[in-house]
This record gives sequence, C-alpha cells and structure tokens, in this order.
Amino acid sequence: MYETILYDVMEGIATITLNRPEKFNAFTEKMHKEIIDALKQAGKSSDVRCLIITGTGKAFNAGQDLSDMQGVEVDFGEFLRKRYNPMIMQIRNTEKPVIAAVNGVAAGAGMSLALACDIRLVSEKAFFTNAFINIGLVPDSGGCYFLPRIVGIGKALELAMTGEKISAEEAYRIGLANKICSAENFEAEVKEYAARLAKLPTKSIGLIKRAMYKGVEMNLEETLEYEAYCQDIAGSTADHKEGVQAFLEKRSPVFTGK
Repeated sequence: MYETILYDVMEGIATITLNRPEKFNAFTEKMHKEIIDALKQAGKSSDVRCLIITGTGKAFNAGQDLSDMQGVEVDFGEFLRKRYNPMIMQIRNTEKPVIAAVNGVAAGAGMSLALACDIRLVSEKAFFTNAFINIGLVPDSGGCYFLPRIVGIGKALELAMTGEKISAEEAYRIGLANKICSAENFEAEVKEYAARLAKLPTKSIGLIKRAMYKGVEMNLEETLEYEAYCQDIAGSTADHKEGVQAFLEKRSPVFTGK
C-alpha cells in the first residue's frame, strides 16, 4: 500500500515505520504524504488505541533528504507549509497517544518529529541532534515550539545553536526521553509500553492531550474552565462508568476506549 513507510495494526496498536533505511529514513514528499495518510487512518479507526512511529535500520529519521531538493529552487516557507507542518499538526490533533520509538539517530526534522509525539522511548544506542545549524537553518517542524517546552528555554537555545549530539542518557536526564530501552529488546519493550496505553480509556487520553497542550498556552482561569469542559465529556464515557464500577467491585477495570 505504501512505498516509503510500513503500516500495521495489531492488538490496538498502529505502527508507522519509516522505511528508507538506505537513506536513514530521510523525508521525501512521498513519505510526508504517506505518514499523514497513515496517521489519519489510525486516528479514525476504532481498532487503534495507541500509535507508534519508528524507523527501520540504524536511524529513526535523519531529517530532509537533501538529494530530493537538488537542482530545485526552494521557497522554504511554502516547502514547510505544504509538507512538514500538516504532518506535525496531524500528530498533535490525533486524539490517541502517539509514541516516538527512537531506534537510532533523530536529526533535524527527524528530531522535531520525535518531539511532536506525546512520549519518546529511546534505544540506548540512539541519539538526537538539532542539526539545522550545520546547514545555516533554524529548527522547523515544530522544533522551536516543542523543544523549549520540553527541556526549558536555556537548554533549547543551546541545543539549537550548537547542534551538539545528545546521547540517550543525556536525553533522559534533560527530560527529552521518557524512557531508555535496551537496544537488543527495543521493539519488545516499546510494544509492552504501547500495550499498556492501548488498554487505558482512549477518549480520556485524547481529552488529556487536548487539555494539557491547550493548558501551556492559557492562564490558570482559562485552564480550569477547559478542564471542566473536558471532564464533562469524560464523565459521560462508558470507560468512566466501567472504572467506577470496577472500583466498587474491587476488580481491575476492562476499558474499551468508548
């Protein structure tokens, strides 16, 4: 179905695998279109309750494939508006948990892709680099939005200005990675983590994403009101009723994502 990515759904988990290992899974126009299509598919499917984005081979994603742009005069603003920005917004607007399973290098826009996901699980052999400065550009694809919110403005400026490599250990220390996984059992550990999320109340997770992402832009009073709005929706779900019933019956809840 796809040429540059792999897509499969199993036990409530949709996995989007960037599949250009010979190019370190670097972005092309076709890859952008296919990622967006797969994200939309997973977002709409009732069979999907958690998403994983990962890469084949040694890399997660090395950013833009520069050879894809050779000999072409680029309008950088339009290039981002048409190709990168829709992909990042699709991740943000997907009301299901999205995990970046960073199996190897995440560089440039590849790092921004990982930052746009809700949770980052990182192989012990992986590393990040905000490589835009190395070709005289600025972080894009949400890099200037997500990075300071995750690691703080001071560290974000340092990483963007120097383009230094960030090891898995350092990424975890500064809050860029949520968990370091062993390289040998990386896929299994990621699946285990995703399986836990897939069994949780999916609609509540979508509302949590909405409220938290909006909360970083709003004042306290606005956030309190939006929490009340979201809680009103969550309180009418079948999973809320199941959670309360399970508590009263002193058993583990069985959530259906409804």
